[in-house]
Amino acid sequence: MPARGDHDARRRDVSAAVWRVLAARGFDGLTLRAVAAEMGASTGLLTHYFPSKKALVMHALDIAEERTMNRERRVAPAPGLPALRTALLDVLPLTPAGVAMNRVWVSSWDGALADPDLAARESGRYERWRGMLRPHVEKALELGELPADADADDVTATAAAFTHGLVVQALFDPERFPPERQTALLDAFLTGLVSRPSR
Repeated sequence: MPARGDHDARRRDVSAAVWRVLAARGFDGLTLRAVAAEMGASTGLLTHYFPSKKALVMHALDIAEERTMNRERRVAPAPGLPALRTALLDVLPLTPAGVAMNRVWVSSWDGALADPDLAARESGRYERWRGMLRPHVEKALELGELPADADADDVTATAAAFTHGLVVQALFDPERFPPERQTALLDAFLTGLVSRPSR
């Protein structure tokens, strides 16, 4: 029986290999064989950790979630809209690391649409993200940075939808959507929120 430390070290090695395969091939290319080849190990070793493809995908989603939550983030210059802008900039593919992270998440959508368990996880992830954005929107309303009759839920959902739409365009057409243009489009979007006429 291997020592606990050896087991944990091996699991970290497996997780690192899973991430490298994800970053290079996306979820469609994530297989036990691909991870084993990345490690220079046998698929038999991996079945000890992942008895099925779904177990492997679930672990990969856990890794992606952990890396997303623990990534380095910008510091907001002020509360309200500046903080919302900062949080949205952290999501855009403005750096190679940001591109890799977004490629992983976008590649997971196909499987999530086809599997109820994965779909529920993805829905929960979006709910948590909107939950992180909403306090910035509420503060912007409190500070008078948004029209007084703006609905915090609607603004939050719109900001999330706009940002992920921009993510997809930048991933598929990076020459047309370089970091500078992504930032300018985000700023124009936020300006539009401020200048929206009252109902």
